[in-house]
Amino acid sequence: MRTASIDWDELLARLNAVLRIRTTPIGMKLFESEAAMNEVPRVRRPRDIHTTDQLVGMACRLNWTVGFTMDDLVGAQCGAVIGLHPQDDEWLSGDRMAGVWYETLEDASAHQHAMDFVPYGSYEAMVVSPLSAKRLNPPDVCLIYATPAQMIILINGLQWRGYEKMEWGCVGESACADSWGRALRTGEPSVSIPCFAERRYGGVMEDELLIALTPDDLVVAVEGMEALARNGLRYPIPPYGIQTDARAGLGVSYD
Repeated sequence: MRTASIDWDELLARLNAVLRIRTTPIGMKLFESEAAMNEVPRVRRPRDIHTTDQLVGMACRLNWTVGFTMDDLVGAQCGAVIGLHPQDDEWLSGDRMAGVWYETLEDASAHQHAMDFVPYGSYEAMVVSPLSAKRLNPPDVCLIYATPAQMIILINGLQWRGYEKMEWGCVGESACADSWGRALRTGEPSVSIPCFAERRYGGVMEDELLIALTPDDLVVAVEGMEALARNGLRYPIPPYGIQTDARAGLGVSYD
């Protein structure tokens, strides 16, 4: 574990050098009490009711540090994923999605049961903040929005040392469960295809994917991407041409 010794200015400079990230990388941290959340330097509190997607968007697209509780969220779906609302029978029933997102109540309930979430009861609040602000000391997880090409290079970086096959699910709507819900629950790197709500309310762009990962795994990914770059495997990936003789390029990348 190297989280305590991370130089965030240096790490983010290295991340931008290998990936040219256009959206601010942010951190996400849960707090046991609202009072502890309020101790975060220069934390903003919402004036209106929002989705978690909107609050995450304020951090990664406006560079704000935002703290919130369940009282600031529009409904149970947002709070349950991050452990601020009970995952009770009413929530698990999926009755609010039946006939809208899913044909039957059984389909909607199956969706709710499939979601990854932080168990309820340990936390009262959350803060999202740009990693460059260094206000979370450290975050529980880091969130990075990237294009598919950037994302595969980042995944390749994670796999450079100590290779593991990475597998994720897709719950469809409420895909925040696939990213920050899963990463907060398991501590494992988690990639998602941001859903309708994330794009409609959180400002996620059409060509963006999302990865949530611990600070330690972010360090591993950057080190791996730097090693790959030294081997000529870097972003942007230049097209070789669909009618070009592939042997010369393959000889460099795979021999």
